[in-house]
Amino acid sequence: MPSIAPFSHAGSFWRGNIHTHSNLSDGRLTPDDVTLAYRQAGYDFMMLSDHFVERYDWPVADTRAMRTDGFTTIIGAEIHAPKTAVGELWHVVAAGLPLDFAPCGKNETGPELAQRARDAGAYVGIAHPAWSQLTIEDGHSIDAAHAVEIYNHGCAVENDRGDGWYLLDQMLNDGKRLHAFATDDAHFTDHDFDAFGGWVHVKCESLDPDVLLEALKAGHNYSSQGPRIDDVSIDGTEVQVKCSPVDVVTIVGGTSRSAVHRGRAVTHATLDLSVLERGWLLEKPSAWVRVVVIDAFGKKAWTNPIWLDEI
Repeated sequence: MPSIAPFSHAGSFWRGNIHTHSNLSDGRLTPDDVTLAYRQAGYDFMMLSDHFVERYDWPVADTRAMRTDGFTTIIGAEIHAPKTAVGELWHVVAAGLPLDFAPCGKNETGPELAQRARDAGAYVGIAHPAWSQLTIEDGHSIDAAHAVEIYNHGCAVENDRGDGWYLLDQMLNDGKRLHAFATDDAHFTDHDFDAFGGWVHVKCESLDPDVLLEALKAGHNYSSQGPRIDDVSIDGTEVQVKCSPVDVVTIVGGTSRSAVHRGRAVTHATLDLSVLERGWLLEKPSAWVRVVVIDAFGKKAWTNPIWLDEI
């Protein structure tokens, strides 16, 4: 059966985090210490996303000196401007910003700032939708977004608002072809309580920061809290999934229907997509699906949305 992207692409999966903070803004550790913590935890890359606001003198952390042969960094920040539906600042992850990215203008809105970041070459992600209480109208207003942060570990462990799929799924149903990414959003204020709980695996041929960014923009990644997804292949309505040992492999889409395989320490599952077309008052099948695996500890990994007309 033919594998789908990114599993079908050449290269390796690199583990990384693109949302975390240092004492350049509201984190506890220095940039050097944050970077070292991720390198020692087995990550291949990370990005300091300190808060790009006047209060912290508009930081875009220069972490180039912290790169090694087996570990690299992406330059970026968490950018902010008014205002969301609930009247708060926008929080947008911008990976790949130039170091001289200009501060937010006095009358610049969140959507305008996000577009300026994308125009400057950044990968743009809508951060922690549940924590920010974003509406579907908020989501659609950020036309520049490449992706939605579908899991934020810091928000999950601090106030049970780590989920972002509720927003992305609705946007997908409205035809927006966005990707997904998971992060820590670690601040290290209580040691590593909020760290190392969510990340992306990006598939590309090298650990070069520019290559990683282009792969992220293309959606050549999956997201995880722990489990590994090794391959997803589709032939007609048959889907095969290979992964690290999990207890649940499920396929969900833009309706309430799902295809599920349950077992103990499952590493290979075959599922039938036609199950998603059956249901009460189901007028039409979903145009997209995504694969989720769940291990015995409740930890999950998620593919990006798979648009069925692209297979």
